[in-house]
Amino acid sequence: MTSDREHDVVVYGATGFVGKLTAAYLAKQEPGPRIALAGRSKDKLEAVRSSLGAAAAQWPLIVADASDTGSVEALAASTTSVATTVGPYMKYGIPLAAACAAAGTHYADLTGEVRFVRHLLETVDATAKASGARIVVSCGFDSIPSDLGVFVLRDGVRRDGAGELEETKLVVTALKGGVSGGTIDTMRSQVDDMKADSTFARMVADPYALSPDRDKEPELGDESDVRKPVKDADLGKWLGPFVMGAYNTRVVRLSNSLQDWDYGRSFRYQEYMGFPGHPGGLAAAAGMTGALGALMGGMSVGPTRRVLDKILPEPGEGPSEKVQRNGHFAMDIHARTSTGATYVATVTGKGDPGYAATAVMLAESALALALDGDALPSRAGVLTPAAGIGQPLVDRLRKHRFTFDVNAVA
Repeated sequence: MTSDREHDVVVYGATGFVGKLTAAYLAKQEPGPRIALAGRSKDKLEAVRSSLGAAAAQWPLIVADASDTGSVEALAASTTSVATTVGPYMKYGIPLAAACAAAGTHYADLTGEVRFVRHLLETVDATAKASGARIVVSCGFDSIPSDLGVFVLRDGVRRDGAGELEETKLVVTALKGGVSGGTIDTMRSQVDDMKADSTFARMVADPYALSPDRDKEPELGDESDVRKPVKDADLGKWLGPFVMGAYNTRVVRLSNSLQDWDYGRSFRYQEYMGFPGHPGGLAAAAGMTGALGALMGGMSVGPTRRVLDKILPEPGEGPSEKVQRNGHFAMDIHARTSTGATYVATVTGKGDPGYAATAVMLAESALALALDGDALPSRAGVLTPAAGIGQPLVDRLRKHRFTFDVNAVA
């Protein structure tokens, strides 16, 4: 990676909701890294910059359109790393990722799209490995808490000499925040893709859809996504589907394979929403399961899709500052190891998960890629947060109201 780039980090999509939050966060960093703002409209970029105060007053502005290959190539060549919020990524993100791979520029995004990551693995991974670029996907609430949570869990188990991870369950215990317009738009796009292409639908259903080499993955029985409430006797809880689980699980499994199955060859992983163990918890779990099914079903049928499009948030829309400030999340990752030991990792974050907290996660990912140098894993290509950044990102987030704690369970 060259060290003579004009910028440390370029925020692409800086005029969007999360882009503005990311830029505002970076404007508060001291000593200030070299930041530039990028997007389609110079006027809108100037308005964002003027709202950020004196620290950002001299930040360069880069006009770049996702459909203009030349402009995104120039953007990529100007910086050490890019933080991009411009999605859905399958629709808008491929030219920038390809340009970063070719230029040896590190890259962090917020994708939750299986098809996009699969496409990058197939089309830009080799180029990025040759140039030294780290193309790190899913650097927001999708999927940093899950991905880094399992990463630190594995480290804790290793330090104790307790074997490898086997049965591992992430349980969301608290979640407060607004609904992301960008996430809703991603869901719309994926529903449309599955309706148009049955091959894509089958790929999305594969628990190892993001594996670089599917034939090398272990055969561990049924690892299909959670679709109905289940009672977990060990935890004493009702567990229901977690809306992001169908994506996050694939990212975590990809991290395992990218790290040569460091978590274990018998590593089984699922994600759940947790509910109390009494009958009321079952009712809540069933209600959540039904609501998720209704949302996905409603998006696939014309008349209900039109109604949902009118009431659900659009990309660029987001919650109030109060909602963002008061949001939070917490999750416990329970694991049984190959020696029979049990461990739990607790991951928490302050701020609305899909907005305020995601802006911090994306910004710190881009800063780590730009500034942390030899502390980063010696990997290039299309990577996950755990495989591409790892401990430096854990350390950065711990300084900004995130916790990653690991304990053995007696």
